[in-house]
Amino acid sequence: MNLRLLALAGVAVCAVALPLAVASAGPVRDEGHAVVRSLSLGSSDDDPKAPSAAPSPARSPLTLGLGLATAARCGPELSSPDGIEAQTCVMTQGEDTWARTYYRNATGDDLDSVLSLMGPADRTVQMRCAVEAEDEPALCETPRERTRGDLDAYTAVAEFAGRGGSGPLLLRSGSNSSAPTAS
Repeated sequence: MNLRLLALAGVAVCAVALPLAVASAGPVRDEGHAVVRSLSLGSSDDDPKAPSAAPSPARSPLTLGLGLATAARCGPELSSPDGIEAQTCVMTQGEDTWARTYYRNATGDDLDSVLSLMGPADRTVQMRCAVEAEDEPALCETPRERTRGDLDAYTAVAEFAGRGGSGPLLLRSGSNSSAPTAS
């Protein structure tokens, strides 16, 4: 009788613990917002041992057991004297490429941002983002597009200005910029 009771209690504990363990492990697939592997890459001329953002054509993209890996080619973190901070990246996952800018708005004012992804053959995708007046990190990204051509041909630029076109350009951040552009 005690053996049956212990076995039943063990099954009950497993029935409760297993779903909790799976839930705490998080999603199995990368849905585009979690970066499985992030690379901040400079010029490959700087360090010949630096990893490449583009997977070799002979191999499949890295999966790391969680879905497709996401690579990011980012420019420097920039800030303006007015209080906007941003870093802009070209993101690649599998056959998709898109632009993403991470920002923090400490200006005290709502702003507008335009994020542009420029690619081969004069292709450009733009996204307008409302930047709320809160001092919390946030992000804006363009829709994903199928990668065409060489990844090095893609560039992303984010521009931040006053809401409704009022006021000057506060910050321009690029995926390959080296110095801030602010007025």
